[in-house]
Amino acid sequence: MRGKPAPKRDILPDPRYHDLEVAKFINYIMRGGKKTIAQTIIYDCFDIIKEKTKQDPRHVFNRAIKQVSPIVEVRGKRVGGANYQVPYQVRTERRFTLACRWIMAAAKAKKGKKMAERLAEELIDAAKGEGGAMKKRVDVHRMAEANKAFAYFAR
Repeated sequence: MRGKPAPKRDILPDPRYHDLEVAKFINYIMRGGKKTIAQTIIYDCFDIIKEKTKQDPRHVFNRAIKQVSPIVEVRGKRVGGANYQVPYQVRTERRFTLACRWIMAAAKAKKGKKMAERLAEELIDAAKGEGGAMKKRVDVHRMAEANKAFAYFAR
């Protein structure tokens, strides 16, 4: 690693819900600096969630993030000329980042609807414990479980 690590930047909460996690999710959705488009997608998505589930969309969003967040993941480690997949516990910030990334990827994989509708469906499915993002989490956990024998390399 060269130089010093980039500083953690404080972000402002989103304008409608005043929630930092929603603001971070908006920033993950954003492409090419077009934040208003990302906000429109998220707020339309939240309106769809409210309409479909009759619940507070932030509650559904937080439950989806919590369900999809991985507890362990594998990282490659080179030991004596061999590469091992070593299971590691996931830090809290990375859990949120991975959950957002997987939800977005699962929503992008669906075709034929607007992004807000696809994202709303994926968030509702994830909150129930279903969908593409949950499948990704299960795969990551299964991989970590399969490589549990190499956990002593984590030190």
